[in-house]
Amino acid sequence: MSAPTTPRPAPPAMSHREIMKALSGLLLVLFVAMSSATVVATALPKIMGALNGSQTQYTWVVTATLLTATATTPIWGKLADLYRKKMLLQLAIVVFVLGSIVAGFAQSAGQLIAARAFQGIGMGGVQALVQVTIAAMIAPRERGRYNGYLGGVLALATVGGPLIGGLIVDTPWLGWRWCFFIGAPIAVVALVVLQRTLHLPVLRRENVRIDYAGATLIAAGVSILLIWVSFVDHSFGWASWQTSAMVVAGLALLALAVRVESRAAEPVVPLKIVTQRTTTLAILASLAVGMAIYGGSVFLGQYFQVGRGYSPTEAGLLTIPLMAGVLVSSTISGRLITRSGRVKPFIVAGTVLMVAGFAMLSTMDHLTPLPYIGTGMALVGIGVGMSMQNLVLAVQNSVALKDIGAASATVAFFRSLGGTIGVSVLGAVLAHRVTGSITSELAAAGVPAGAGGGERTSSLNLAELPGTVQHVVRAAYGDATGHVFLLAAAIAVVGVVAALLLERITLRSTVDLAKAARAAQAASARPTPGPVRK
Repeated sequence: MSAPTTPRPAPPAMSHREIMKALSGLLLVLFVAMSSATVVATALPKIMGALNGSQTQYTWVVTATLLTATATTPIWGKLADLYRKKMLLQLAIVVFVLGSIVAGFAQSAGQLIAARAFQGIGMGGVQALVQVTIAAMIAPRERGRYNGYLGGVLALATVGGPLIGGLIVDTPWLGWRWCFFIGAPIAVVALVVLQRTLHLPVLRRENVRIDYAGATLIAAGVSILLIWVSFVDHSFGWASWQTSAMVVAGLALLALAVRVESRAAEPVVPLKIVTQRTTTLAILASLAVGMAIYGGSVFLGQYFQVGRGYSPTEAGLLTIPLMAGVLVSSTISGRLITRSGRVKPFIVAGTVLMVAGFAMLSTMDHLTPLPYIGTGMALVGIGVGMSMQNLVLAVQNSVALKDIGAASATVAFFRSLGGTIGVSVLGAVLAHRVTGSITSELAAAGVPAGAGGGERTSSLNLAELPGTVQHVVRAAYGDATGHVFLLAAAIAVVGVVAALLLERITLRSTVDLAKAARAAQAASARPTPGPVRK
């Protein structure tokens, strides 16, 4: 329980110069978190090959981070409504850095997955709290322009991350472990910049209660279902007792979580916000966007390296169309939104472009021309840039300042959940198709089952496989990736439908919804001037 404080007068509106100073620290923090995911994206094939990890473990190195980030995001957001945002953000960075260092020292795939899960706790805090802090500083109408800067940093992290990761892995005197270590000094700089530039009014409330029970139930329910998706049809069948037990247990925990959230005094996912039309539709669209950005970065990096034989550095360069699309579209759409005050047209256009891009990528195999793949990636990137931040903006515009943290974190929660589900489901589909293709092709070629290098050699460790087997493995991964993106295109259609059903949104020009309502009421109370007499 926190001590009561004396109410303070509202601070004056921040100037553009003050906002840019504070924003520099926030964007640096976001860069640290986002680049950690993309640095690993192109390095994962090498990492898992060195640790002799399986395709399922490959997926869970990403899924574990997203899962813990998803589970803790609502808690971070609720804490931001109750305590000092600056202190919480700095705490999230420290947790993230500790997880990164532990991951760098991992000696097995299991240890790496555990370290990445801890790292995700900090990542969830950074992603949620940056959005919350920006919302507390800048009015929604003006936020579109600053969201352009935000999108630019996201694109820089996602473009530079794969390139940095590739260079690190390809540099013998560094090695893949520095993919995790490299973020530590940048995080220290971010902490110093935040300490000097970020100054927000402190608002505390008495008798604070965090709904840890609800957060635990949500995390447990989602985890069980994702574990089931990862192992079904591989370790056990669809109609097995394991499937029944895991599905029933997962759904029961989520149903209990809804009940707990409906009765909690301070729910981590406020049902009154979630059930609003704008928030509900933004959540559905965010699920599709989350799957797009995470699924695209994870499986495209693997496709270029394992399926096409490119080095990690080359794979990073080949993913530039995806990230450049995010950079250009987020910057341009942000400025246009600030000028017009309208956000729905950009969200609709973005989700449509995502579907078109995924549809193109769904036809690729291990021989598809690179310009064709680049075009599909660019369309996905443009769609993500036009929709991801703007979905958060639409929700923030519809709630009061006191609920900004919970509302922002709720959208981030479901976007992260979409990424978690997307990576897990798409990874399971990819693993199933790859295993089946490799088995049938080796049998057709008359290659003995043990010719793949033995039971302890992963199919991702291509350097240890015979030449004939390497060709089969590359073709299997290259051909299976297209089927993964076909499923992604189908799921992205849900985002289009949700975007079309959004109400027409005109962004308000004040930070708080209550002030906007009072301003509108005062304007309507003014007497209408009568006709001018000559």
